Amino acid sequence: MSEERKLRLALPKGSLQQTTFELFAKAGFDIRVAARSYYPSINDSEIECILIRPQEMARYIEQGVMDCGVTGLDWIIESGAAVEQLADLKAPWPNYGAVRWILAVKEGSPFRVPEDLAGKRVATEVMGLTKSYFANRGIEAQLEFSWGATEVKPPLLADAIVDVTETGSSLRANNLKVLDVLLESTPRFVASREAAADEWKRGKMDRILMLLTAAIAAASRVGLSMNVPRSALDAILSLLPDSSPTLSPLSDENWLDVFVIIEEERVRDLVPLLSDAGARVIVETPLNKIID
Repeated sequence: MSEERKLRLALPKGSLQQTTFELFAKAGFDIRVAARSYYPSINDSEIECILIRPQEMARYIEQGVMDCGVTGLDWIIESGAAVEQLADLKAPWPNYGAVRWILAVKEGSPFRVPEDLAGKRVATEVMGLTKSYFANRGIEAQLEFSWGATEVKPPLLADAIVDVTETGSSLRANNLKVLDVLLESTPRFVASREAAADEWKRGKMDRILMLLTAAIAAASRVGLSMNVPRSALDAILSLLPDSSPTLSPLSDENWLDVFVIIEEERVRDLVPLLSDAGARVIVETPLNKIID
């Protein structure tokens, strides 16, 4: 492979940055960036990285300035950029879960449905998404761009807001009521159409995505192994999830080693039941990647 072949990878600057670096680390990519630098290093000579704010990324990828990157579905839609969405990277980590863009008003306000906001002031950071939402509903509202702290603007600076929320804690803290949900967004791996059509670049991206999605698949699951007497095997198997466990003989022919991959949240309740059913030497192990 020629040394000139490089995949230009855009990484999100800001709230997604740390989790994105950790995801790539789980996939085997060591990404490091010096203070005040926008050009991270990566332990893959075929990749060049740059930090770009998610709000701008899809546009640069559409233009071919970058080949691919990680940004939110919301910013893809907001920018209107024509890019290829190659994977949904939703994961159970900070800032990588689903977020909602919501239309909200102050509790106790006279607004009950979106139509009540005709002619009213609506503050938002996503002007394009908000404009489309109101246009599709035939509502003429006064839209104002918000430079931040959007949740504190009702009722004095705006009658309503369109803002993003992940847990709803900020809405509750500011005594806001949701009138509607405009969009549910998750992080996406996107590519320019040109890069997606390039055989070498597409192959490189597919290999990266195989590792990233394998790390995400392992994020909420663990391996569970145990020694099981043959006499208790049916009872043990009835407690395990539908996925086929691996059975291996032990030196004592009356015992088997049983291994299964399971959702981590089930382990707490399952282990006592397995023990009561006869399983012994039950061992929980973390998983780095699961490749189907």
